[in-house]
Amino acid sequence: MAGLATVYPMSEARIEANPDVGALYDINGLAKGAPNWLDRTVEFIGEYGIVLGFGILMLFAWWSVRKREDAPAGVAALLWAPLAAGIALLVNIPIRGFVKRPRPFLDHQGLDVLVKGKTDFSFVSDHATLTMAIAVALFLAHRRFGLIGIGLALLEGFSRVYLGVHYPTDVIGGLALGTAVALLLAPLAMMLLTPLAKAVAATRASWLVGARRRVRPVVAAAGAGRDVTGQSRQHRNNDLAA
Repeated sequence: MAGLATVYPMSEARIEANPDVGALYDINGLAKGAPNWLDRTVEFIGEYGIVLGFGILMLFAWWSVRKREDAPAGVAALLWAPLAAGIALLVNIPIRGFVKRPRPFLDHQGLDVLVKGKTDFSFVSDHATLTMAIAVALFLAHRRFGLIGIGLALLEGFSRVYLGVHYPTDVIGGLALGTAVALLLAPLAMMLLTPLAKAVAATRASWLVGARRRVRPVVAAAGAGRDVTGQSRQHRNNDLAA
């Protein structure tokens, strides 16, 4: 961190004494030397892009799980993903009101704030909470897509610090909160949502829960030594010999 005292009004000693603030300056400092198009790209990704990406990821996961034998359970887990995100955001409301942590740019000058108009409290990050809750619930439904989702949630958290609107600990708290809600309430959610998915599977909307499978007709042989016409091989051989 050599030279930080000449770049930022905050002393180097104070930054080193607070790793959270030091990491904030280090990550947000990347924006200072980045071209404008990169800043605008990260701004779009951090505000809207990753959330839209999760929507697309959920569609791919739904298309995949509905082809499995346990499709109702998989679809129920996917239904839990947005519900987990909503519950996690509701849980965050009293946490924010209790902690009342100001946004970092209100207490620390010299930050390159790329998103304006953020006036609410900083801890914990709503974006990090929402994306990790969806990612963990998605992992319960489909591991491969869930791992991609977890990667997107981590990228979301990084972008919030890069944009100068959150401390790193705001992001860590959001990732932890989203994970806790998605995992701890998953058994109860699956107990309620799986019967619902199975009920839908028995209606005309069954395609939402499971792909229709084409069943090949199978004709069982009437007895040993008989072909599908019911004629014994021995009788057919006698006819040929005659």
